[in-house]
Amino acid sequence: MEKNTEKKNRSYESYLTKNRENYLNRIQQDYEVFQETKTFNYPSWLYGEPKGKLFKVEVEDSPSFGDTAYLEFDSGRTAFLIIDMQTDFCGEQGYVNVMGYNLSLTAAPIKPIKKMLDAVRETDITVIYTREGHEPDLSDAPYNKVLRSKIIGNGVGIGEEPEGGLGRLLVRGEENWDIIDELYPEPGDFVVDKAGKGAFGSSNIHMVLKNLGITHLIIAGITTDVCVHTIMREANDFGYWCMMLKDSVGATDYGNHLAAIKSVKMQGGVFGNVSDSDKVIEALKDAQIK
Repeated sequence: MEKNTEKKNRSYESYLTKNRENYLNRIQQDYEVFQETKTFNYPSWLYGEPKGKLFKVEVEDSPSFGDTAYLEFDSGRTAFLIIDMQTDFCGEQGYVNVMGYNLSLTAAPIKPIKKMLDAVRETDITVIYTREGHEPDLSDAPYNKVLRSKIIGNGVGIGEEPEGGLGRLLVRGEENWDIIDELYPEPGDFVVDKAGKGAFGSSNIHMVLKNLGITHLIIAGITTDVCVHTIMREANDFGYWCMMLKDSVGATDYGNHLAAIKSVKMQGGVFGNVSDSDKVIEALKDAQIK
């Protein structure tokens, strides 16, 4: 029997067609604007009129490596998201230190993040922190995660206190679990506690962002290739506009750090965009945002 290769016209709930057409028309319009301006404009048709002031930040390698584009933010719908800047990840006697990694790599983002905080706290941009850690009884700590940590820590893992340590590793409430003093939250900031490398599946971060009306995230913290990357991927899947600051993130391995940044830029920014703290601060000054 000859195979029927004729395409069949298929329909599925045809009343939905108009919505799809409207959506694709908006995409086409914004595509044409981008071709002219190289700017990902703030889409007021999608989010409503800006709550704050608009500002544009230069982003690199978008849509192709070597290209320069711009991402437009509404300051009133933007959060500066600082991921896991805890003693456990960048301080003495913390989890990363016990595992034997070079702390200078995970501590490298401290100064640029502090510089960003000083600039952002003069504006209406929201500051949000995340902290990774587990309940004191480890009821939310996966078995394989804890076992692996004990192996790599030469007998001291999550839930245990190293000799001369500050407390039990990655346990909520312990001194080493908290955010470092140099970047400690101030009144009005938000802190989201998470039990995993990501946040959208192990915390209430999505609800917090929605309640605050956030649409755009400026992302910093540690580690570039693990928690930062995981959260950026999650946020991107939920439709948040994500911009990683390459000088404000760090990893336990510098090669992994560079690879993680590069992977964000694939496919024209598959997980978001990449910029740096100086470009953001310059954009805020240019827009005279207070």
